Amino acid sequence: MSINTKNLINFDRRRVLTAVAGAAVTPFVSRLASAQNATSLEELTSAPTPRDWSGANPVRYPDPDVIALDERFNQYIIGNTTIQKLYSGSLWSEGPAWNGVGRYLVWSDIPNNLQRRWIEDDGRVAVFRNPSGNSNGNTFDFSGRQLSCEHGGRRVARYELDGTVTTIADEYNGNRLNSPNDVVVHPDGSIWFTDPPYGIRRSQYEGFYAESETKPAVYRVDGDNGQIAMVTDEVVGPNGLCFSPDYSLLYVADTGSRPREMKVWDVNGATLSNGREFAQINVPNAGADGIRCDTDGNVWAGVPFGVQITAPDGDAIGIIRLPERCANICFGGAKRNRLFMVASQSLYSVYVGAAGAHIC
Repeated sequence: MSINTKNLINFDRRRVLTAVAGAAVTPFVSRLASAQNATSLEELTSAPTPRDWSGANPVRYPDPDVIALDERFNQYIIGNTTIQKLYSGSLWSEGPAWNGVGRYLVWSDIPNNLQRRWIEDDGRVAVFRNPSGNSNGNTFDFSGRQLSCEHGGRRVARYELDGTVTTIADEYNGNRLNSPNDVVVHPDGSIWFTDPPYGIRRSQYEGFYAESETKPAVYRVDGDNGQIAMVTDEVVGPNGLCFSPDYSLLYVADTGSRPREMKVWDVNGATLSNGREFAQINVPNAGADGIRCDTDGNVWAGVPFGVQITAPDGDAIGIIRLPERCANICFGGAKRNRLFMVASQSLYSVYVGAAGAHIC
């Protein structure tokens, strides 16, 4: 069974349940039944039942807020694990990135102008970088250097191994960038990032107010000569981005389009072609923010109700419900099978039966 994203708004629980066959029936029915007996997609993606995040009153397995919309998602649900809240206290969390060598997760708290770090061995959280240039998206390159998109500095910055900071990109054709949002790296050494105006159009809260000098776009910085090129401006509000497992596709979340959608392009070396709609988030007025691919090519997206998982064919196959609006996600841990989710004021994680396609 497959539920096409274009039809999910008309989600009919009885039709879906009767369409699920064989061994998939019991886990699928039980999860939907425990999800507040949802009778529509709107109910299914509403705020989950409040739980005690302290662990004093444990959640019964399987976690009722990790839900299959399609039997293809059952293989990614681990029946004896639950969502955990690892930290709370940020103003607006964004940009998680996993450092495999240091075994820590770094993420941005944009309004507080700092980055925090969650350390795996003891679960400790500490301020990692202050000030951070009102950083948003983060990643690590293939040499272990951190890359950050700064609203305040209107640039993509790289933190070198000796502690110095290199500006990777802050202008295009002589004009300042808007507010770089998210960044990914390619094995050829290039750096790809999105540049919407969100960080300069929100008063002083997430940076500094300024007028746009360039169109919202997706850019590529050449790894050999450092030259910046606009690879597409076929986006209204370019936000999160990620490559497919083999780097043949580039996905971009467009939060400025109406309806909001995820788009995809074919990657041809340093250029893109054949831009098209990939999927929509199936709740009215909702869009994807940060996105990451797993090794099977599914796209995991931070969305207002938590996380939506979309198969390579564009079908929504599963959701993870959180009590806060989820911005960005990334895979981490020793096996890259721990999904980290930064949601408004908090950091959450859950183990899944999938592994992240790339280093973070």
